[in-house]
Amino acid sequence: MIMPSSAIPDRPRVTVAAIVERDGRFLFVEERDNQGQLVINQPAGHLEVGESLIEAVIREAVEETAWHVEPTSLVGVYVWGKADRSVTYLRVAVAADAILEAQGQALDEGIERVLWLTRAELLARQAQHRSPLVLQCVDDYLAGARHSLDILKALLS
Repeated sequence: MIMPSSAIPDRPRVTVAAIVERDGRFLFVEERDNQGQLVINQPAGHLEVGESLIEAVIREAVEETAWHVEPTSLVGVYVWGKADRSVTYLRVAVAADAILEAQGQALDEGIERVLWLTRAELLARQAQHRSPLVLQCVDDYLAGARHSLDILKALLS
């Protein structure tokens, strides 16, 4: 059966997230979502045409937090969709080390501020999480989920 184009749901959106831990605190952003609500998320965003997943993680981290990061391992690959089935996300979460903060760099539009939170502080603000992926990625990281970055292949020309 052929569905009218208006009835065909969007394809999953590919996103990346940087899981950056330093001294027991994790790097997050407070940002405005599409409804203007203030939410907490990892430095994360959409994969752009022509970039590898690793390049996307590095780019998103610096654009959203002004922190240059060095990816170290894959934490996990997650599929999450909104309850109304309006959108599905495929998130690739990558652990990374914080290398250098670019002092004075402007942050992406919609980013209110950068936060370093412990898991307990993050949990206390669970109502503000952009999605359930925020806490799940931290919990998986803390549980030791680490996979070689070699599994992420980019065959771009």
